[in-house]
Amino acid sequence: MRVILTQTIESLGIIGSEVEVKPGYARNYLLPQKKAVTATPENRHRLEQEKAKFELQIAKERQMAEEMARRLAGVSCKIAAKVAEENRLYGSVGVREIIDALAAQNIGVEKRMVLLTEPIKELGSFQVPIRVYKGIEPEITVEVVAEG
Repeated sequence: MRVILTQTIESLGIIGSEVEVKPGYARNYLLPQKKAVTATPENRHRLEQEKAKFELQIAKERQMAEEMARRLAGVSCKIAAKVAEENRLYGSVGVREIIDALAAQNIGVEKRMVLLTEPIKELGSFQVPIRVYKGIEPEITVEVVAEG
């Protein structure tokens, strides 16, 4: 089913773009939440007239994302963890711990923004990308240290 997005959705596309989605996803989520409209000639024509407004909103979203990326660039957070022998952690440091450490520095990020491929299981310093907008992914430094 073809729909036109009325909001930017990370996994689908930016506002104003026409995308193909499963009918159930459109019927049960996108259309009732008013995140998209069906791709009819009338809706296409109406959205063409509102294109300038969409472009302004996209520019504003991108500007806010670039500002957030500047704030995140070079940020370092320390996470203390229990250590076994040979600098191996008892558990692991995951997305939740990184979000909590950033929140302690008054930096709010969502779980889906942290691009940690696998949990950190040893001591050291690691670079973790944070996706703030499509194509804008500043890296933060996560330093895992021994507790106590």
